[in-house]
Amino acid sequence: MESIIETENLSVSFGGHIAVNGVTVEIVKNQFTSIIGPNGAGKTTFFNLLSGQLSPTEGKVLYKGKDITRKSTIERSRMGIGRSFQITNVFPNITVLENVRLAIQSRENVRFQMFRHFTHYKAFKEEAINILDTVLLKDRMDSLAVNLSHGEKRKLEIAMLLALNTELLLLDEPTAGMSLEEVPAILDVIQNIKEDENRTVVLIEHKMEMVLDLSDEIIVLYNGELLAQGNPQEIMENETVQTAYIGGSQNGEHTSEVGTN
Repeated sequence: MESIIETENLSVSFGGHIAVNGVTVEIVKNQFTSIIGPNGAGKTTFFNLLSGQLSPTEGKVLYKGKDITRKSTIERSRMGIGRSFQITNVFPNITVLENVRLAIQSRENVRFQMFRHFTHYKAFKEEAINILDTVLLKDRMDSLAVNLSHGEKRKLEIAMLLALNTELLLLDEPTAGMSLEEVPAILDVIQNIKEDENRTVVLIEHKMEMVLDLSDEIIVLYNGELLAQGNPQEIMENETVQTAYIGGSQNGEHTSEVGTN
């Protein structure tokens, strides 16, 4: 199977603390991979290394076989890597549709013309509506983003990533801060994205049931190091994972939540 992104001996330290230590992994193209681990495992730091928010102390990041270790976040975005955050990041005072349309316009490198109404960009608008349909926000396209619920803002953020033709989506706890009522809708959105054969999703999530249901592959980090990698069944049956992380669950049961950092 073809990998889309991989790391070689990837490490980063802050002062005397090693947050990620010698992690070597391959993430397969067009699969759904989740990264789990207890608090302080280095999950978000590892995401920051993949997306370019951080530069490693040692090691490499390869995207489609090309060394991108020193590429900026913007450069990686243009190459097809998009990352969501635990805190939503949308333009609050414009409509949902305009948020997505602007992302498409940015992708196409079309400069804003002050005296040209956005309806002139018909193709952009049509694409934006299709994307909003994918993330279940089409009925809210004329609403100001500031008026969306937290869960709807998360869906809009994902829509903006899709609008950039993101081939590799790095989703950092997309259900963080959501009410129980909002979670099923975001799961439907993620499922829709998973079914797109042209996209690869890497997820950090603390809801273990969600991870097991969605994932083709699971990466387990522990104290900044790679503890295990495999399909959900292999991970749940891995004694090292059970001892160090899941806690040796009994009677075939598993914990419903995992660490978030």
